[in-house]
Amino acid sequence: MTLAARRILIIGGGFSGMSAAIELRKLGAEVDLVEIDAGWRNYGAGISLGGATLRAFRRLGILDAFLREGNAADGLQTFLADGTPLATLPTPRVAGPDVPGSGAIMRPVLARILAEATRAAGTKVHLGCTFTSIAQDAEGVDVTFTDGQRRRYDLMVGADGLYSKTREALLPGAPKPRYSGQAVWRAVLPRPPEVQGAMMWMGRVKPGVNPVSKELMYLFLTEHRPGNEHVDPATFVETLRALLAPFPAPLVQRIREQIGAGSQIVFRPLEGLLVPRPWFRGRVVLIGDTVHATTPHLASGACIGIEDAIVLAEELARHDGVADALAAFEARRWERCRMVVENSLRLGEIEIAGGDKEEHGRIMRESLIALAQPI
Repeated sequence: MTLAARRILIIGGGFSGMSAAIELRKLGAEVDLVEIDAGWRNYGAGISLGGATLRAFRRLGILDAFLREGNAADGLQTFLADGTPLATLPTPRVAGPDVPGSGAIMRPVLARILAEATRAAGTKVHLGCTFTSIAQDAEGVDVTFTDGQRRRYDLMVGADGLYSKTREALLPGAPKPRYSGQAVWRAVLPRPPEVQGAMMWMGRVKPGVNPVSKELMYLFLTEHRPGNEHVDPATFVETLRALLAPFPAPLVQRIREQIGAGSQIVFRPLEGLLVPRPWFRGRVVLIGDTVHATTPHLASGACIGIEDAIVLAEELARHDGVADALAAFEARRWERCRMVVENSLRLGEIEIAGGDKEEHGRIMRESLIALAQPI
């Protein structure tokens, strides 16, 4: 098989970087992955996933592991604050007729599944390491690492996230992440029998739950916060309980009573980023949150990063030259990623302003239809 780049370096061991390593190894590339965290840890509670993400898992070969350790279900149930049912929003079975249309899993569990697949694919993983300098020429990239080693590659892939060192080195004038005016709370709790899939309650804030395993679910709640100020972790339990107090729905109140010091509460200000094209210079390309970080309103941030990895591998296999492969990769990814980032930010703006519910519904509907399309 023709492959435009054989010796490939991936900077960053997150979801996008690991997915790229898995797909590139399938094509026979020699892949080094460096991750600055010596423990290769992934923090956080649960992560909700749409059908397009489950389709990508099938391509990566991790769908069975996800179904075994996470949870998949059809539909999103919505309720008024008092528990009155509103509607069940459909989630099409994009991954195939045998796979439910959505799901959720603990972030550290998904990271472990991907890490195991990355190593099993034959990727050379270097932990506690990153690069100190990059020097390109027409034929390759010379990279010096923090451990003092220097190696040469045909291609370097920057997948080191929202605050990417690779982006700073490659595109020093690129935009910075922008705070959206919202923050999200997440917590892990025992799963009651009636929670079979995703559920949300409508109010000034919008709490929801999603099962992440047979025994556990995670709670998520998006809050409007004009400023991106620090929140003391010592106040997490009382603050999250207070946010749920205005929801008289019996299930919400039972959930509220369960929140305590052991609930693995995570608070995160929501930031977005869309780097204008180009996403590559010479033999260095950026993927995932490095160039298109999104708020969680469409539950598609991990999805589009993993899709980047799949498309990058496809285009490297389709073209003889690196420049042509990267241009084709970017052309396939730009509009889809732009749509997810900008539509997610717009959904947040509508929620903050208490804006047009019809516009909100239209954006959700059109976005989910677009995400169901082939990549």
